[in-house]
Amino acid sequence: MSHLYQRQKSLNLTLISTLGILLCLIMFWNCQPSDKQQDQLIIISPHPEGIQTEFGDGFEKWYEQQTGRVVETDWRDSGGTSTNYRFIVSEFDRLPDGIGVDIVFGGGTDNYLRFADLGLLTSYKLPDSQLEQIPQTYHGIPVYDAEHRWYGAVLSSFGIMYNEQLREINNLPKVTRWDELGDTALINNIGAADPRESGSAHMVYEIILQTHGWGKGFALLTKLGGNVKKFSAGANEIPRSVVAGQVIYGLAIDFYAASQIADIGADIIKYVLPVDGAVVNPDSIAILKGAPNMDVAKKFVEYVLSEQAQKLWMLPDTDPEGPNWSGGINRSSVMPTLYEKYKGRYFVTNPFSPELTPFPYDSNIGSARWNILNDLFGVLIIDSHSELVDAWSEIGNSTDENKRIAAIAALVEMPLTEEEVMKIAKEEWKDQAYRNEKIKEWGQFAKQKYKKAKDLAK
Repeated sequence: MSHLYQRQKSLNLTLISTLGILLCLIMFWNCQPSDKQQDQLIIISPHPEGIQTEFGDGFEKWYEQQTGRVVETDWRDSGGTSTNYRFIVSEFDRLPDGIGVDIVFGGGTDNYLRFADLGLLTSYKLPDSQLEQIPQTYHGIPVYDAEHRWYGAVLSSFGIMYNEQLREINNLPKVTRWDELGDTALINNIGAADPRESGSAHMVYEIILQTHGWGKGFALLTKLGGNVKKFSAGANEIPRSVVAGQVIYGLAIDFYAASQIADIGADIIKYVLPVDGAVVNPDSIAILKGAPNMDVAKKFVEYVLSEQAQKLWMLPDTDPEGPNWSGGINRSSVMPTLYEKYKGRYFVTNPFSPELTPFPYDSNIGSARWNILNDLFGVLIIDSHSELVDAWSEIGNSTDENKRIAAIAALVEMPLTEEEVMKIAKEEWKDQAYRNEKIKEWGQFAKQKYKKAKDLAK
């Protein structure tokens, strides 16, 4: 027994010694200087996986070529454009010198105007050789900030997609205008998203208000809301719902629709820019105040606005210079010269084509009333959706024209004018107690007006 015990003890000591040597070797190699130093970049973005993958991988390769250093991109998203905005602002309230994030990338332009007004962005002027490739304005809309606090990284259009197969089967109208979405024939057939969660959904509603005016615009939004089957949290759900036949029409940003068209076919899925309000807007990028990796962040902005990255937006995945992401990204570059250079190799809309004359969207108005519009739309149309649909369906079933006219007038009543909205948006809406009181008041107003409209239609 003693002999066996000594042998076992010897084996244990040998094993411990061997493990110790291996541990020392591992620690030794881990402590050796790497051939290349690794940097980091932290990005908050509502962009889908395809964009994150293409621009993340592309930047990492480009950065190593430019600097000889390795960089890792860390992508974060708190739940979409609107929630990202709230997160960033609330974090800066808590940490005014910096929130540990370098870049905000995507989510239109309106929020970037608000970030700039709050002093949350870092000014960085691109090299002149790059800046001269990008127009400062597009049909009166800024493509980048005059103080270089933000840049439009890509151009987006907002329109209507529909399932042509199901439209024909159900004998529903072709839609080419925003105002045609207010037809009672479309009840339960439209997909739309909550602007309190989705920045692209918010943009569609703001576009309708700017192109049709406050009174007519909100009347149309109310009728459109009565035709919506369900308001989703994310706008990216809508194209899939159209393809699946859960709805026949959907409010969509161009590249969401283009991805489905690429997969399903242009004979089945259609996308139109409404003739009563086509808007093309920059989707932006900026460096946040106090960025922990400032030099890397500047390099990322340079990369995103380089031709190497810009062609990834527009070329298909089948092109040798296009993205690797299956289906491509299908978005429009902010560089006008690329459309001639890559002519015949892309399927996206050329926003610089002389045939396209979009509406001159006012980002300053959109930015100023972003929050109050979200709350107003949310309370009057989404939170009261069942009451709205009941009243709108009753109006749709009414055969008495006088009753229909009276009922619609009640249905589209508003609790305040555009002038009142703009005034309140400046200061009062920042007061949480005032905001809560108004939201409660609007909720009661909505229920009363929809009951009145329903009764008048009977």
